[in-house]
Amino acid sequence: MKIRTILIDDEPKALAILEEKLARSFGQIEVIKSYRDPEQALEELSRINPQLIFLDIAMPRMSGFDFLERIPDPKFEIIFVTAFGDYAIEAIKHCAIGYVVKPIVNEELETAVNNAMRNIERNTTHQQNDFLLNNLRVGESENKKLVIPVDDGLIFSEYNDIVRFEGETGYTRIHFTNGSSILSAYNIGYYYSVVSKKVFFQVHKSHIVNIGHITRYFKDGLIELRNQHQVPLSRRKRDEFLAIFTR
Repeated sequence: MKIRTILIDDEPKALAILEEKLARSFGQIEVIKSYRDPEQALEELSRINPQLIFLDIAMPRMSGFDFLERIPDPKFEIIFVTAFGDYAIEAIKHCAIGYVVKPIVNEELETAVNNAMRNIERNTTHQQNDFLLNNLRVGESENKKLVIPVDDGLIFSEYNDIVRFEGETGYTRIHFTNGSSILSAYNIGYYYSVVSKKVFFQVHKSHIVNIGHITRYFKDGLIELRNQHQVPLSRRKRDEFLAIFTR
């Protein structure tokens, strides 16, 4: 099955390099058209009806995020192409959306393309794009949402519904306010890299807690949460943890 694909980047050299890499390594990717002007891509989007878009973030007249905001109901898979640092990548990783960093490394491109094809098969792209747009619109202190990769797909959750993350031998158990929990195929380091540090705090190498759900701190190094769970607080984290509540 061929995947209808368009490329959007204001740099002609970057477009040429990406198109050459895709043609050489991914026979299932059919590049319908490459665009230097995102406005033109918007005008032709409904006619082409792409399944996958490689989208540069840093374009002078319209950023990649602005491009998405102009589309009422984006149902295509996205792989962002960025030279940016943490801000752009954090916004994307929250929603389990693919990205590659310029200059593009072949291994990273292969991972992003394989994940995109898997998402197209699962038909999960619509929800992921909705979550990304929501997270771009809200501030750090508001209730952002998180996409949770699990063995058989994706789970979508609001920050406020998550009490804590607990590492379990390369996996992560996520505990929710309704008393349920799920085991994610991703390790706890992944979750620490994508969640907001204004909402969550890593109290121990195996535990990340939602600050808003903390009810008590015990001097012997335990923290109690609203669901009555108690988790250890690492000694080296104590000063940083207590400073949160005395700012």
